[in-house]
Amino acid sequence: MPVRLNEEVMRVSGDMEYEAGKTGWKVPLWARVRDLKSNARVLLRFLGPAFVVSVAYIDPGNFATNISGGSYFNYSLIWVILWSNLMAIFLQTVSAKLGIATGYNLPQMCARTFSRKVNWFLWTVAVIAAMATTLAEFLGGALGLYLLFGIPLVYAGIITGVITFLITYMEKYGQRVVEVVITLLVAVICAAYGVEMFLAKPDWQKVAIHTIVPSLPDGYAVLIAVGMLGATVMPHVIYLHSQLVQCRNTSESVKHKLNHFHMEKMDVAIAMNIAFMVNAAMVVVSAAVFYSRGMRVDSIEQAHQSLAPLLGHLSSAAFGIALLASGLSSSAVGTLAGETVIDGFVDIKIPLNIRRIVIMAPAMIIIAAGINPMKALILSQVTLSFALPAAIIPLMLLTSRKGIMGVLVNKPLENIVGWLITAVIITLNGILLFFTFTGNL
Repeated sequence: MPVRLNEEVMRVSGDMEYEAGKTGWKVPLWARVRDLKSNARVLLRFLGPAFVVSVAYIDPGNFATNISGGSYFNYSLIWVILWSNLMAIFLQTVSAKLGIATGYNLPQMCARTFSRKVNWFLWTVAVIAAMATTLAEFLGGALGLYLLFGIPLVYAGIITGVITFLITYMEKYGQRVVEVVITLLVAVICAAYGVEMFLAKPDWQKVAIHTIVPSLPDGYAVLIAVGMLGATVMPHVIYLHSQLVQCRNTSESVKHKLNHFHMEKMDVAIAMNIAFMVNAAMVVVSAAVFYSRGMRVDSIEQAHQSLAPLLGHLSSAAFGIALLASGLSSSAVGTLAGETVIDGFVDIKIPLNIRRIVIMAPAMIIIAAGINPMKALILSQVTLSFALPAAIIPLMLLTSRKGIMGVLVNKPLENIVGWLITAVIITLNGILLFFTFTGNL
């Protein structure tokens, strides 16, 4: 039991009786209720960072790949969402652990550990990745405004930029404020897809089977599955999570760090499993609505237009609201990640608001230029595929060193699992790049 929680329990030990050799501590009901309330309050103080990073796992890129997966292959690829989520949970936990153990974020630790040339390379890749991420998120927000209100993409992009800037500006009043805003947007996405699930009436038996049993019906299913993974595991939140835990790093004591890490693991488990359910819901709704009617959907706009005649205007409105909430929240998270990256690897001091503008500017320019949104999304996904190893490999190298991590150093099994996940993700992203450049995507 974590130290802080253990102290809370032992505080009421005078009201307990010990039956040697039987059940251990026997706690009166009222004391157990009081402990649960106390432990819940402790947990609530630590919830937040993982909810922020979970947005990257339900961003507009996930909408596109999950809808395609469901409309082409029914429920067959839900297991891909499950395994992608397990990989993401592991990587986000390791990223948080690095921040808790060292008191620095991943880019800062790279600056303290690796050579200047290596850090300039990592910085360049990470900044490009942050810009590519923000491009995809801005497009999602702009599409949400366009689909819901008919606002032209150029103006919708400007509105998305203004709202994103306002959300990130709230960090001035404390990280907790930003966490609450983004968590509320995640709740909107969950509610919208709850409505979609109710209206779609999926076959729950098939959903359960395909969540557990892997299947790849054909070669194109492999490509879609790789795309689903590529849209799920994102490099920018690997950098960001190690930063978000810092505001709760209030003590250098080993006990506090162990307790903090325990709480953050619970934060990750809750937030990432919510993200899993939303991602799975995207596939399930697409399968139940589109595949069952022989429709193959290749774009977000097509999905929105098709829902109204099939399930009614409530369904298409819920879809648009979910997309808008996803675009706005993920744009803010992408911008926050960009701030962390720009300031970390190399000794460049850029004012905070300028950093935000630098990260958002390419997305605004591309939207204003009228470039096809789907082509821009594909370009952003390819860029992120290149950038992912530059986040995962340094993370695994750093967290494997006891001199850096202390008692929170990776255990041998964690290193094996981590490097295996790294190899799988890099290989699959390589496949995605191959198909992209050979014209098969």
